[in-house]
Amino acid sequence: MHSYLQRGSMSNRKLRLISHRGNLIGPNREKENHPDYIVNSLASGFDVEIDVWFENNQFVLGHDKPQFVVDKEFLLNPFFWCHAKNIDALEKMLDLGAHCFWHQEDSVTLTSQGHVWTYPNVYLTPRSVCVLTNDSPLTAEQQNCYGVCSDWIQRYKVV
Repeated sequence: MHSYLQRGSMSNRKLRLISHRGNLIGPNREKENHPDYIVNSLASGFDVEIDVWFENNQFVLGHDKPQFVVDKEFLLNPFFWCHAKNIDALEKMLDLGAHCFWHQEDSVTLTSQGHVWTYPNVYLTPRSVCVLTNDSPLTAEQQNCYGVCSDWIQRYKVV
């Protein structure tokens, strides 16, 4: 079952909760982007943002460098937000039909499904995914965007 947080003033809409690299209760650099860690976050009811490289004709997960080889079917999970870490990964994931995006320090970027991935502390819209860099409570503006991506995403889950 997939879990969402009710949006404050928009009663028919729900906030997408996205685990950053599989984290639920804070950063864990040793486990981030590991397939088992990611699957655990999915099983906990969250979408997951994952970092994807394409090297040596294969998809590989990892933030600062490629670490964990995955097959292309793994990337087709509808609850993944695949952050391309090199241009080859973006090109291959677009061809594959995976939900993906590319950014580095851009204020915003569009995902392949038309969502606005927003750099921290940037103006938000109802189409934005807000990337949080701490575990503070959500502001009204953050509650009214499309989704929230955080290392502390468990904090925002309402059962």
